[in-house]
Amino acid sequence: MPALCQPLADGQERVQVAKTSPGRQCESHGQIVPTLGYYRRMAETTERRLALLMHGAIQGDGGKMGLGLLRYSEDPIICVIDKESVGQDITALTGIPRPVPIVASVEDAAALGANTLVPAIAPAGGALPPEWRAEVGRALRMGFSLINGLHEKMADAPDMRDALQPGATIYDVRQEPAGLDNSSGLARDLAAKRVLTVGTDMAIGKMTTSLELHAAAKRRGVPSAFVATGQIGICISGAGIPLDAIRVDFAPGAVEKAVLEAAAKIEDQGIIWVEGQGSVLHPASSAWLALIRGSIPTELILCHRIGQERIMRIPWVKIPPLAEVAALYEAICAPIQPAKVVGIALNGGYLPDDDVRAACEAIEAETGLPTTDTVRFGGEKLLDAVLRN
Repeated sequence: MPALCQPLADGQERVQVAKTSPGRQCESHGQIVPTLGYYRRMAETTERRLALLMHGAIQGDGGKMGLGLLRYSEDPIICVIDKESVGQDITALTGIPRPVPIVASVEDAAALGANTLVPAIAPAGGALPPEWRAEVGRALRMGFSLINGLHEKMADAPDMRDALQPGATIYDVRQEPAGLDNSSGLARDLAAKRVLTVGTDMAIGKMTTSLELHAAAKRRGVPSAFVATGQIGICISGAGIPLDAIRVDFAPGAVEKAVLEAAAKIEDQGIIWVEGQGSVLHPASSAWLALIRGSIPTELILCHRIGQERIMRIPWVKIPPLAEVAALYEAICAPIQPAKVVGIALNGGYLPDDDVRAACEAIEAETGLPTTDTVRFGGEKLLDAVLRN
């Protein structure tokens, strides 16, 4: 029967047998599955083959979940579902060199062999768009598993539980880990560098920058670990903490625990890349402070979108000059442990390469900091800045 992973107080998960047809009662006991401390391991399925549900998001706003999976996920991605872009070239639309087909429906995805659906959007509020709900239900009734990175808990929804078929699973990524504790500042004593990406806005490339720098370090043979702190990074790496699902008092402690566990996997002279969240400039954002206090970073990388002058969804907030933003983050770090912004990672979006190079050169001249677009030009320049510090 289908399994729903639910957290237990002792840090384990109990797999519950779900109701799958009228009159069949849910059972409250099942197999105990160990977890890795504060890390949330992805629910495993046999030969997981992903279909990314992205109606209108490939060429619109809110598609960062799907674009992140397309660029970095090691799972087979069978197709993208977007009725507005059916038949078009995903690489031409996104610049991501992963040639998967774009189809119109979950039925088309099933015909191609997909068996796991991911609502691959990051909407404001984190809820499944109402018009998508019936489509997710159809996929579950066809036997799909569901990986849900939204705030809305699908495993708790009666319509989703009723649609779930034997052998399939619903995995809600945004679940607060069990056994949370307060931070004690233990990350400060680690020998490994702890590099936190910070930003001038939300959804600006902090995860992407961390992953690109992690990859650059591994290519160079530098011991390296990536700590995912959001639903997209967790789905890509298979582990991490969903920071925006954790009570604020325990958020720094959850970050600290994740960083300590990452440090245990690498040598003392390695680097831990901590995925940043939110922005000090954003009125709706607070996760950045828990990340600073929990990871106690040794270096910061400032992320910014070329040409952006105001907070995207709150345009009355102006973005100060980048040197001032860097100084603000450094001032917040200083009371616990000083940390310098050692480089700037730009998000060039769909601008031509020459325009992005010119922007990098201008900002580097303005701030005196190494500046690059890590997706286009690689992370080596910023990796060198981290290693030199």
